[in-house]
Amino acid sequence: MSAPEIDAVDVQRYFGSNRAVDGVSLTVERGEVYGFLGPNGAGKSTLTRVLCTLLAPTGGRATVAGFDVASKPDQVRLRIGVALQEAALDPKQTGVEMLMLQGRFYGLNKTETRQRLTELRGLIDLGSALDDRVSTYSGGMKRRLDLALALVHNPRVLFLDEPTTGLDPVSRAKVWEEVRRLNEELGMTVFLTTQYLEEADELADRVGIIDKGHLVAEGTPEELKRSIGTDLVIAVVDGDPELARAALEPLSAVDRVDVNSSELTLAVTDGPAAISPVAVALAEAGDGVRVRELSLRTPTLDDVFLSVTGARIADRSEDDAATDATAEGNGS
Repeated sequence: MSAPEIDAVDVQRYFGSNRAVDGVSLTVERGEVYGFLGPNGAGKSTLTRVLCTLLAPTGGRATVAGFDVASKPDQVRLRIGVALQEAALDPKQTGVEMLMLQGRFYGLNKTETRQRLTELRGLIDLGSALDDRVSTYSGGMKRRLDLALALVHNPRVLFLDEPTTGLDPVSRAKVWEEVRRLNEELGMTVFLTTQYLEEADELADRVGIIDKGHLVAEGTPEELKRSIGTDLVIAVVDGDPELARAALEPLSAVDRVDVNSSELTLAVTDGPAAISPVAVALAEAGDGVRVRELSLRTPTLDDVFLSVTGARIADRSEDDAATDATAEGNGS
């Protein structure tokens, strides 16, 4: 079996007392799309920058395309393409001019670069817009040009750091299509960081979930969803949710109960059969509990995140944003 394209062992990256990445180990095989899922501030972008040689690890080790990111950064950079959250594009240049310049940076001659440009025109679906100045591009077009810039030298490994953040649904779907084509037609290994659950579910062969600098779960999307139960019963209650939990946990139909504010998520094996005993138990829980909603559905990656971290991914993102705002207000 060939060596993994990405091999991280106990990688740490600290900023003073802030342990942004705190001992993450993971591998990504050649030709795999690996989705790195987590809320804002979880450590996704920091680990990506370590793997791309933009940040040195505080501890641990990592290799990308067979080369150590700390001791052989130049060799790593020759073999990777990187599209970060903020595209560094010159608005005064055309798409073609930027792609030609990128080719020169990677040592391609004009003929080689023009050949790659011809191939990329069809791949990224920008068409004649490549001849227009970047200042005329929409947000989605800029993201696709940034993707093309990362692909000029035909890299072995492509790093995409939240590539669809801020895009409308149509532009997001187009980026998803491009990622699929790169992986399926070129066999390119893709490391995709995202906070969008549906993006990881749609694109990734395997998903790693990071929270507060730690890798807390890993597997295929289906494996992760199956790990928390075949079906989920969702109960939204008024009153004391812990009183509701106490009434539900003894039920033989219920495997596990997670509480998030007024919402209780019950992992069950047979959802239709569990609904009736759950409703009866909640009705008999006492005056301290009143059921507002009761529904049945299959698990999502957000349910997996709730199971392993105790919070929804959106709630954790809001908490991190509030923490960041407080830190800025304190001048830290």
